[in-house]
Amino acid sequence: MHPQTIAEKILSSHTGKAVYTGDVTMAKVDVVMATDGSGPLTLDFFQKMEGKGVFDPSRVLMVLDHYVPCPNDKVARLHDSMRAFHEAGLCTLFDLGEGICHQLLPEKGYILPGSLVIGGDSHSTTYGALNCFGTGLGSSDLASGMITGSVWFRVPETIRVTIKGKLRPGTFAKDAALWLVGKLGAAGGTYKALEFAGPGIASLTVSERMTICNLMVETGAKCAIMPYDAVLENHLKSLTPPITVKGVNADEGATYEQEIHLDLGELTPMVAKPHQTDNVAPLAEVVGTPIHMGVLGTCTNGRIDDLEAALTVMGNNRVLQGFELLVVPASRSLYAEASRKGILATFVEKGATILPPGCGPCCGSSPGIPSDGENIMSTANRNFLGRMGNVKSYIYLASPASVAAAAVTGKITSPLEVANG
Repeated sequence: MHPQTIAEKILSSHTGKAVYTGDVTMAKVDVVMATDGSGPLTLDFFQKMEGKGVFDPSRVLMVLDHYVPCPNDKVARLHDSMRAFHEAGLCTLFDLGEGICHQLLPEKGYILPGSLVIGGDSHSTTYGALNCFGTGLGSSDLASGMITGSVWFRVPETIRVTIKGKLRPGTFAKDAALWLVGKLGAAGGTYKALEFAGPGIASLTVSERMTICNLMVETGAKCAIMPYDAVLENHLKSLTPPITVKGVNADEGATYEQEIHLDLGELTPMVAKPHQTDNVAPLAEVVGTPIHMGVLGTCTNGRIDDLEAALTVMGNNRVLQGFELLVVPASRSLYAEASRKGILATFVEKGATILPPGCGPCCGSSPGIPSDGENIMSTANRNFLGRMGNVKSYIYLASPASVAAAAVTGKITSPLEVANG
């Protein structure tokens, strides 16, 4: 066998033979996930394919996360169709309020190193933070995967991202993710595997790795995979029940299409300006831009460390009068933990509004629609025109710390400037 990348190794192990870049193969999948954004259409295809059953109901997951709370009767009927599929014994269901799929699956132990996961949401690249091949597919592919337990793949070329250094105060994993999206561009990673390596990885928590992998689909990437190391091993052992598995790392001498180098210690706070995720610039270039609304949370940055980072920047400051700050924990368990720790109460006291775990304001599917002409700073992963439900608004993507800084000043501000008073 020739030396292999992580993506080649995972697809080989799910094919039963060695496969390499450019090969087309049928691979067995470990998990199939659909959301209420993709699930109803997947069920339509399931019927058209005359599906009678699924390969494993415990590994076919339906997550109701995009429309939380349910906004109208039409969506309610779609939700009911997914619940009926569950009641027929054909899937495992996570109902409204449980959380966002990309947080829930790792949290519940469905994402394992070396696994192959297909999801009905493009940001399924998030799962690669746990050393697996996670990718988003269309509803017809999801339906066939549900029925057969297999999906065809062309083995992707791999771009190696070598990371060194440590994040400095005021900079976060979101800044690294935005820098990479700006570096590669919106099409620079199209159908490529992004494989992360280097000594800097060890300084990143699993939560921070999830933030980075989540955003890599904005380069067009097929998947984004972090290495297996002690940080991930300890994280898996901390789950309930603990998980102990063997990880997958690349072979010495594996072939890469290109290599990108990132020194975390050289990063400054970054933003993605309207209306493209790769329209990335240092935050310093847009300091002073008025901001009217902030979104803190979602699947990209809705974990405890993200919320704590925002509160650290806010310090004793309140949300500026007239500014709307929405806080969206990524799952029910994180919501409960943030409540126990007093994090949510502190946000409420500072003038923020707490929303239930879900995708809501990120994609304009539930409450949190901005007004005409408003500038929003969000920790979400997309800032396309109309993304939040209003084509007359403008979205800037940034870290939780940068969103917090805007919330107390009403304009784009360095988080260090606010935190240092």
